[in-house]
Amino acid sequence: MDSGAAAVCAEKASEIIKIGQVDDVQELQRRLCSATTVPERYIRDGDDRPDHAVVDDERAQERIPVIDVGELQRGSEDELDNLRLACEQWGFFQVVNHGVEEETMEEMEKAAREFFMLPLEEKEKYPMEPGGIQGYGHAFVFSDDQKLDWCNMLALGVEPAFIRRPNLWPTTPANFSETLEKYSVEIRELCVRLLEHIAAALGLAPARLNGMFGEAVQAVRMNFYPPCPRPELVLGLSPHSDGSAVTVLQQDAAFAGLQVLRGGGGWVPVHPVPGALVVNVGDTLEVLTNGRYKSVEHRAVASGEHDRMSVVTFYAPAYDVELGPLPELVADGEPRRYRTYNHGEYSRHYVTSRLQGKKTLEFAKI
Repeated sequence: MDSGAAAVCAEKASEIIKIGQVDDVQELQRRLCSATTVPERYIRDGDDRPDHAVVDDERAQERIPVIDVGELQRGSEDELDNLRLACEQWGFFQVVNHGVEEETMEEMEKAAREFFMLPLEEKEKYPMEPGGIQGYGHAFVFSDDQKLDWCNMLALGVEPAFIRRPNLWPTTPANFSETLEKYSVEIRELCVRLLEHIAAALGLAPARLNGMFGEAVQAVRMNFYPPCPRPELVLGLSPHSDGSAVTVLQQDAAFAGLQVLRGGGGWVPVHPVPGALVVNVGDTLEVLTNGRYKSVEHRAVASGEHDRMSVVTFYAPAYDVELGPLPELVADGEPRRYRTYNHGEYSRHYVTSRLQGKKTLEFAKI
């Protein structure tokens, strides 16, 4: 299924989806600036609250791997082994010397922040339809009793060109489109390099993964989390894994709002490393490796004092690619854990499902 079909599906779904009152969170925060509570739809149940099972010590941060892409490019076997361990044990890592220019990152953060600071009537010129996946608003909301995230989003398709919806690309600030184009080219190049090294870490030819992706799909989502008067009651973004092959996240240094779920170890904050980008394994890579590398649940929490912003790029195979465990990675006697399926069908399943841990991956399991 191509992205046009996905868009049609989402638009048709919006005709019957009733999501109730969904406020712009920045406007809501302004109205609540002196309040001591938040609307009921944002208040999470006990086990789903951000202070539940959090590992918040410096030792946890030390264990989140930092990978030097420059060393990988120079052929360091030690760094390649570090990458393998990061994918196997964490599914999350930060990259330095990644080749994305610091100026490019700063310009992207500035343009995105300027957009979120615009008056509401200007941002609403680029509306995300109920059940939709592009535009400004709230994604993954499918009912009028669903708990809402303390977050505003701007989501856009980038590559291939046919997935773009030009009417949803902001014209203010004036340099927004140009900045996003430049940023996306550099991030795409990084994704290609990362997949080469991930393939090598698996013992495959470096071109093995990129070679099967076809005209890879690239989308971006910018998230803005305003301060919340009761941050202990809400989530910035619900726990989920990503449907991509790899995801690249640029987070500002305001505070450690991104958290990763560790098996048996609770939620671990991902403290920003200056100049680094955060990378995580997506569902697609878990399937291709037959579970050797696993996608990991993650979430975002809000702050009572600071706003926070992130720019997230999702990189995945073309919609017409058939996916399943790579034969080279299914050892003799080892069961196939995932079936073969069309990536477009999985993408449609993912974007029409609420964020709920790794539940969407059940689509691919045998």
